[in-house]
Amino acid sequence: MKQPGPALAARFESFEGAGRRIDFTLEPGLSINEAIARPLRAANICAAAMTLSGGAFAPFHYLMPALSTDGYHAAWYSETFSPPGETQLQNGNATFGERDGAPFIHCHAIWIESDGKRGAGHILPHETIVSQPIQATAWGVETVRMISEPDEETAFTLFHPVPTGAGIQGGRPRTVIARVCPNEDIIAALEAICRKHDLANATLRGGLGSLIGARYADGTKVDDIATEVFVTRGGISPDGSGAHLEIAMVDTQGNITEGSLLRGKNPVCVTFELYLEETGQLP
Repeated sequence: MKQPGPALAARFESFEGAGRRIDFTLEPGLSINEAIARPLRAANICAAAMTLSGGAFAPFHYLMPALSTDGYHAAWYSETFSPPGETQLQNGNATFGERDGAPFIHCHAIWIESDGKRGAGHILPHETIVSQPIQATAWGVETVRMISEPDEETAFTLFHPVPTGAGIQGGRPRTVIARVCPNEDIIAALEAICRKHDLANATLRGGLGSLIGARYADGTKVDDIATEVFVTRGGISPDGSGAHLEIAMVDTQGNITEGSLLRGKNPVCVTFELYLEETGQLP
């Protein structure tokens, strides 16, 4: 897919830290951004990936993936959708970092609206308010920042990892925070990241981004350009089988699909954020 700006020579950015797991509850009455930022900032976490489940939002505001209409961007967002009543969260992922020096999150999820409609997409972080407690499990690091900044290649403002320069604390799992650039196969990129950091056995603790449609291992396919994706399971094993990645996805028509991706058939559309933890067990 053609992007508006010059491609970076390095097709992914990745930095290593020492990971820490934090379980917490998103507090009702706060925006989802603030409800995530408060406990993570209190724990001195600079960057984290997390899974979210249960609870609800009201009000709730989200975006869908959409085709670009400006003749410049490769893809774009839909108008803002604001379903009435309370929206129940099914599950999703979020990346925690910063934008303009303030805490900021990027969140993709699946939910059930008050009329029973199942939806998925990109949750607006400041406008969406937690109305019922949401369970969160975060895996964070203190020595890598995830900063949302303008990206020349895509002309979007995107998260990318930046080391803080602080020493890595021992006694915690080696972790890698990464961002994959457009048009790279996501599984091949995952394997390349593991090779760079000498990770023979690692589990994906979170991740989200966009793909150019999808090709699933069961033969299912999504023929679309703009999608919103989050990781449900994945990693790399020392048995020689390479990386595997399971996702949930919504396309521009609102169709939700889930499954295991085929290697070599799933290029990134705009960006993909990944968080890997070295493990002593199969992912």
